[in-house]
This record gives sequence, structure tokens and C-alpha cells, in this order.
Amino acid sequence: MFRIILFIHILVGVICLVTGFAAMIAPKKKGFHTNLGEIYHFSFIIVFLTTIAMAVMHWSSSSYLLYIGIFSYSLALLGYLAGKFKWKNWVAIHIGSILGSYIAILTAVLVVNVNRIPILNNYNPLIFWLLPTVIGSPIIYLIRKKYEIDLNQEKSV
Repeated sequence: MFRIILFIHILVGVICLVTGFAAMIAPKKKGFHTNLGEIYHFSFIIVFLTTIAMAVMHWSSSSYLLYIGIFSYSLALLGYLAGKFKWKNWVAIHIGSILGSYIAILTAVLVVNVNRIPILNNYNPLIFWLLPTVIGSPIIYLIRKKYEIDLNQEKSV
């Protein structure tokens, strides 16, 4: 049973990575971007549910996965809801949360697989826990700034 859940987890994790990246580079308007966002969110739900199942099945060695899953899906859900309901300051919340969830899933993929990648497996694994956040956080900041400027210019017109 664990192997089936793991297979599903990996499959939808790849879907998250692909649709998340595609949504990042897609034009930010209703249609392609929002459809990719729906797929990303639905896939993330499945990743989260399979994470819970695997953590419970191997609690002694994988309990930490539950907490990482809760944190990363919370970001994905917050970003999704901000985009859906257009709260006050929703663009900043959407960008920060969705990209934060993408950083979390990318970190998980790196940490789990780095020991299988030649050359990278020579480095301290802690680097791969931190590197996506160190690189991604300034990117989130810059993208949020860009969209805040764009929105302010639209309001003044």
C-alpha cells in the first residue's frame, strides 16, 4: 500500500512542479494562468493527503513530513483562496503564498533526492533545505514589488 501512495505522491508532485512553473511564466490573467493554478492546487491537495498517509505509516522515521506538509499546503491554500476571493492586498498574499508553497515542494524534492544525484550528493544536505528559500525569497520580494507597482499605476490612470 505504501508503494502505491508513494507513486501517487511522486506523480502529483511532478504535476505540481510543472504546473506551478508554467503558471509562473504564463500571462497573469483569467484563462491559462488560472487553469494551471487550479491544477496546481488540486495536485497539492493530493500531495498533502499522501504526505499525511506516508507520515502516519512510517511515523518513527517520517513524522516530520507531516509538519512540512501542513506548512507547505497551508501556503498553497492561502495563496489559492487569496486569488479566488480577491481579499484586500490579495495580489501580495497570492504571490507570496503560492511561491512559498512552490519553494516548499521544490525543497522537498531536492532534500529527498539529493543523495541520488552525483556531485550534489557530496554537499551537506542542509544546503538543500535552505537554498530554495535563500534563492526564492528575494524573487518573491521582487515579483510582489513589480505587481504592486503595476497595480498602483492602474489605479492612478
